[in-house]
Amino acid sequence: MDILNLPKFNILSIREHEYDFLIQVVTNSPPLACPHCGCQANLYKHGNREHVCLDLPIHGKRVELLVKRQRYRCRVCTQTFWERLDHTIDERRNCTKRLLSYVEKQSLKRTFVSIAEDVGLNEKTIRNIFRDYINYLEETFRFVTPNWLGIEKIHIIKPRCVLTNIEGRTLLDILPNRNKETVVEFLSSLPNKGRIQYFTMDMWKPYKDAVKAVFPKATIIVDKFHVVRLANQVLENIHKQLREDLSATERRGLMHDRLILLKRHNELTETDKITLDLWTKNYPILGIAYSLKESFFDIWDGDSRQMAFIKYNDWKAKIPKELQSAFVPLIEAMMNWEEEIFAYFDHRIANDYTESLNSLFRVINRLGRGYSFEALRANIIFTEALAEDCKPKYQKRPLRGTKISTLIEKLEKGEL
Repeated sequence: MDILNLPKFNILSIREHEYDFLIQVVTNSPPLACPHCGCQANLYKHGNREHVCLDLPIHGKRVELLVKRQRYRCRVCTQTFWERLDHTIDERRNCTKRLLSYVEKQSLKRTFVSIAEDVGLNEKTIRNIFRDYINYLEETFRFVTPNWLGIEKIHIIKPRCVLTNIEGRTLLDILPNRNKETVVEFLSSLPNKGRIQYFTMDMWKPYKDAVKAVFPKATIIVDKFHVVRLANQVLENIHKQLREDLSATERRGLMHDRLILLKRHNELTETDKITLDLWTKNYPILGIAYSLKESFFDIWDGDSRQMAFIKYNDWKAKIPKELQSAFVPLIEAMMNWEEEIFAYFDHRIANDYTESLNSLFRVINRLGRGYSFEALRANIIFTEALAEDCKPKYQKRPLRGTKISTLIEKLEKGEL
C-alpha cells in the first residue's frame, strides 16, 4: 500500500518509530535527455546519494523522506548532473511542495512553534515560509479601489489603521500603525485613485493630513458615531467627578448608573426612568448633563446640514456655566472638524455599516490576543473563501475585500 501517494516516487522501505516515519524512496521517472547538450538516450548512471527532506505528517507522526537521488553522465558532452526533484520537492526549504503548501495555510491560523512541532521544520523556517507566502499574496491580489473609503482605528496589540469599502461594506486592509506616512504610502499605492470621491474617518488628524496630501479635492466625512461618542465621554467624566465628591454612602446611591446614563431616553425602561429621576432630584447637575447629551444626539436626527448647524449652536448656548469646562473637549472637536462633521448630513453612512464594523472590531480585539498582527491581517485579507470577485484578471486577482458580516460570522465560529 502506497501510504505516501507521491506519484513520482516508489517506496523502497518504511520504518515507523514512536514519533515519526522514515521512508526511503526512489524516483520512477529517469531523465530522457541531457540538460547540458540536449542529447537523448546517451545517459548512464554515475553514482547516487541520499537526499533527506520532510513530508506531510502521517497518522499524527512526522515524515522524513530518504530520497535515493541518482547522478547521470552524458556520453556525448561528458557532463554530469543530478536527477531533478523539483516536481515534488522544494529544495530551498528541504521539504515536499505539499508540505510547504500545508505550512503556508497553517501559518495563518496557528503559532509557528506548534506547526514546527507538528511537521519537524524549525520555527525560523516556518516564519520564513509565512513571510514568503504573504509576499506572494501581496503580489497576487490587487485591491479594487472603492468610490467611498473608510479609515478607522482598531486595537490589535497596539492601535492599527483599518481601511474599508463603505458602499460595499467590506474590509480592504489593516495597516501596521496609524502614522500619516503609513496611510499616505497606502493611499498612494492604490490603483485608479481617481475613483475615490469620499473618505469617512474618525477624528485622528494624521488621517485627514494623509488624505489631503494624496486627495486634496476629496470630501472627508466624520461618522456621527465618533461625534456622539464624545458626548457620552463628557457625561461619563461629569458622573465620575460627581462620584469623587460624594461620601461612600452617597456613592452607593449611584451604583450601576453608568449604563443608564449611556442609554438614549427612548431606550430607558420604566425602572431606569425612576432611577434617573431620583438621581436628577438628588444631583441636578447630572440631570442637566444627561439632558444636554440627549439633545446633542438629537442634532443628528436633522434633515439638513443647515438645520443641524442651527440646532448645534442653540445647543451650545444652553450649556450652563458650571458645565462649560466639562464640554470643552466636545466643543473643540466640533470646531476643529466642523466641515467634516457637518458633511455627514450631505453624505450619510448607513447605521448597519457602522454597527457591523464596531462588532467586527470587538471580535478582532478579542481574537487578536492569540495571533501575531501579520497572521491575523493575512488571514482576514487573503482568505479566498471570503473574498469576492477573485477571478484572474490582468495576471492578478481583483480583491474587493472581505464582507464584514461574513467575516464576523466566520471569526465568531472559529473558522478563521
